[in-house]
Amino acid sequence: MKDHQHDDAAHKEHAHAQPTGEHAGHKDHDAAAPADHADHTGHEGHEGHGAQADHAGHGEHGDHGGHDKHAGHDPEMFRRRFWLSLVLTVPILYFSPQLQAWLGYTAWDVAWGRWVGPVLGSILYFYGGGPFLEGAVRELRHRVPGMMSLIALAISVAYAYSLAVSFGFPGKPFYWELATLIDVMLLGHWIEMKSVQQAQGALEALAKLMPTTAHRVVGKKVEDVPVGELREGDVIMVLPGEQVPADGVIVSGRTTLNEAFLTGESKPVEKQAGDEVVAAAINNDGVIQVKVTRTGEATTLSQIMRLVKEAQQARSRFQALADRAASWLFYVAVVVGGGAFGVWLALGQPFDFALGVAVTTLVIACPHALGLAIPLVNVNATALAAKNGVLVRNREAFERARDIRVVAFDKTGTLTEGRFAVSRVAAAAVTEDELLALAAAIERQSSHPLADAIVEAAEGRGVQLPAADEVQAVPGQGVVGTIDGRKVYVGRPEWTGEFGLELDPVRAAVATAEERGESLIVVFEEGRVLGALALADRVRDSARTAVARLQEMGVEPVMITGDAEAVAQAVAGDLGIRRYYARVMPQDKARIVRELKQMGHVAFVGDGINDAPALVEADLGVAIGAGTNVAIESADLVLVENDPLDVVLALKLARATYRKMVENLVWATGYNVVAIPLAAGVAYGWGLLLNPAVGAIFMSLSTVVVSLNAIALRRAKLA
Repeated sequence: MKDHQHDDAAHKEHAHAQPTGEHAGHKDHDAAAPADHADHTGHEGHEGHGAQADHAGHGEHGDHGGHDKHAGHDPEMFRRRFWLSLVLTVPILYFSPQLQAWLGYTAWDVAWGRWVGPVLGSILYFYGGGPFLEGAVRELRHRVPGMMSLIALAISVAYAYSLAVSFGFPGKPFYWELATLIDVMLLGHWIEMKSVQQAQGALEALAKLMPTTAHRVVGKKVEDVPVGELREGDVIMVLPGEQVPADGVIVSGRTTLNEAFLTGESKPVEKQAGDEVVAAAINNDGVIQVKVTRTGEATTLSQIMRLVKEAQQARSRFQALADRAASWLFYVAVVVGGGAFGVWLALGQPFDFALGVAVTTLVIACPHALGLAIPLVNVNATALAAKNGVLVRNREAFERARDIRVVAFDKTGTLTEGRFAVSRVAAAAVTEDELLALAAAIERQSSHPLADAIVEAAEGRGVQLPAADEVQAVPGQGVVGTIDGRKVYVGRPEWTGEFGLELDPVRAAVATAEERGESLIVVFEEGRVLGALALADRVRDSARTAVARLQEMGVEPVMITGDAEAVAQAVAGDLGIRRYYARVMPQDKARIVRELKQMGHVAFVGDGINDAPALVEADLGVAIGAGTNVAIESADLVLVENDPLDVVLALKLARATYRKMVENLVWATGYNVVAIPLAAGVAYGWGLLLNPAVGAIFMSLSTVVVSLNAIALRRAKLA
C-alpha cells in the first residue's frame, strides 16, 4: 500500500484547489480564506441546542443497579446516625454477657441492666438501621432486591432473634453484634457518600460559579438586578474582578478573562469588542459592556452542567454487567446463608451459632462494592474530563474509545489554524524586514485574509511600517500603493510580466511554493523584484505533538482534507502523518471513515457541523473547537478548545477509565468469591469464623477500596 491515500474519485476538479505560485485571491480580494475550504464552510456558528440544565444537588447516590439505593441520602445524614448509634452502642457493649465473659469484667448489677440491650437495640434497629430498611422497601417495591435488602434482612434477623431471646426464647442475644453491625454499615456508607459527593462535586463547583446579580445598563443609568431578570438583548456592565453573569458579546471595552472552568486552561484570554464571553468567566482587569445572548439554562455553563450530569448518570455496558451480577448476588447470599444455617444445625451446632453464620453471610455478601465499582469510576472520569475541557455526550462511545486504533482528523481548523500565515520570506533586493514592511504597509489597508497574515507577520517581527498612499486594488492581480514617492506592487507572480520583469530573483521561492501548495505573493517596483512571501494555512504546534503521541499509543493518525494534493502532502509531511486523503468532498468523509474501519475502531475529529455524517459514522465522533456551543448532537465527545492534544487526553482518559473499571470489578467479584465461603464457615475447622460485626467491617473495607481506586483516577497521567 502507498504511504498515503489520494482520494479524488467523484471530485475531478476540486473547488478549493489552491493556486500554485500565484497570489491566491488577489484576483478580486474577496476570495475564500483557508477556513472556507470545500470541506468547511467556516468554524463559527455551531448552533447550540437549548439545554435544560439540572441544578439539583447531589446528595443522592448514583445508579447502583438500575435504581437509586440512597435516594435522599447525604453524608451528613449518615454522619449524624453513625455518631448517635455509636453512643448507644457503648452501654450495649458494656452490659453484653458475651463481652463480660470474653474480657473478664462484671457489669453493674442493676435491675434495669438486662433491658439495656432490648431498649437501645430497638432504637438502634429503627434509627440507625432506618436507611437500610427504607432502601430494602424500595428495592422490593421495584422487584430488584440487592444491597439494602441483604443488610435489612441481616439486621432484622439479628434483632428479631435477640428480642425473642429477651422474652424467653432459648439462646444468646445478638444485641452487641446488631449494634456494631449497624455502626459499621453507617460508617461505611458515610465514607462512601463523601467519596461520591466529592466525585460529583464538579457540578456543585460549576453551579457556585454563577453570580447572583448583574449590572444592567439602561440608557445612561446602571441598575443592579438579579441574574434571573436578564433577557436576551440586555446590555450589562462587568467590572474588574467580577464574573460574567450571562453569555453575550462585548459591545465596548477590552479585558482579559479567566475561562478555566470551560477550557481547563487558567491562562487569561484577551477579549475586545465583538468577542463572545461566557457566563461565570472572571473579568480580570478592564471594564466591559456585554450584550446578552443567552441566559439561565441556555448558557454555556448550564449546558456543560447538563452534559456532565447526564454522562455521570448514563449506564454503560460494564454498569449493566455489574448490576446483573449484584442482583444475582442477593439470591446467592440468601441461598448460601440459609444453606449454612441448615448445615450447621444438622451438624449439631447451637441455634445461635448457626444463625450468626447466616447473618454474617448475608452481611458480607452485600453487593455494595460491586454496585459501586462502575458508577464511582464513571463519575470521577466525567468530572476529570469536564475539568480538562472534554465533555462526554455518549457514555458507551467513550467506553469504546479505549479500542480506538485510527484517529481521522479533518485538516482545516483542527490540525491547522484555518487561517493564512506567512510561512517563508524570500528577500531579493532588500532585507527581509524591509520586504515585510513594504508589503504590510500596502496590505494593511486591505481586508483580505492574506493581507491580515502579512500585517501580522510584520508586527510579529516588530517591523516599523511606513505610510502608504494611493492604495488601490487591481482586479485579478493584487494591490498597488505609493511609499516615499515610489510605487510598490504586491500581488500575483504573473503580474510582474506586465512590467517586463523576470522572476529569477525569487525563482527558488516560486518552485518551493509550487511543491508545497503554498500561495505566493511577489513584491516589486518598476524595474526590479524586491522579493516574495509564501503563505499557507498555519499548522498548529500542538498538532505535531498530538500526532507523535498518538503514534506512541499505537494509534494511526489520518488526515482528511478538501485541499489539493500538494497542500495535503505538505501538511501531512510536516506533521509526520503517513496516511492522508486529499480533494475529499464533505459528503465523502463518512465513506472514508467506513473504509478506515477495516483497520480497527475509528475516531473522527471535526467541527461538528459539516462533519456530522462522519461523526455519526465513526466509532467515536469528536467535535473539536466547540467553544460556547457545547451541545453538538452528532458528537460523542465535545472538545471545548481547538487543540488536537485534547484528543490524546480523551483517549488516555478512556483507557485509564477502563483499567479502573476492570480493577474494581476484579476486586469486587474476587472479594465475594473469597469472603462468602469464609462467612459460611468453611474455615471453621482451622479455627477461623467471622462474626457479623467482622463481616460488616470486611464488607465496608471492600467498598472503601473500590472508592479509593476510583478516586485514584484523578491522578492518572493524561498529559
